[in-house]
Amino acid sequence: MPDYKTLIQEQIKSKPVFIYMKGSPNMPMCGFSARATEVLRAAGADFGSFNILEDMNLFEELKRQNQWPTSPQVYVKGEFVGCCDILCELYESGELAGMLKN
Repeated sequence: MPDYKTLIQEQIKSKPVFIYMKGSPNMPMCGFSARATEVLRAAGADFGSFNILEDMNLFEELKRQNQWPTSPQVYVKGEFVGCCDILCELYESGELAGMLKN
């Protein structure tokens, strides 16, 4: 069984922004994942992604770590930000732009 904690840490450090989502940025498999990737693109974020449907054990570990039950889950510079709704709020308020710059 993979060391999911280490794998997650490696993934979120691989890009300034990382999203755990259903599907891929080019083919999201839920509306929330689609909206989150749209927001990240609109913000000009350099982001990586992982399709949680490919490894539900990894997603279970992610849910435990963040105490967050849903997807997508977004990290900015290694820090857990939250879900699609929070990401949209950060974008609309301008906070996301600041987070991406610093």
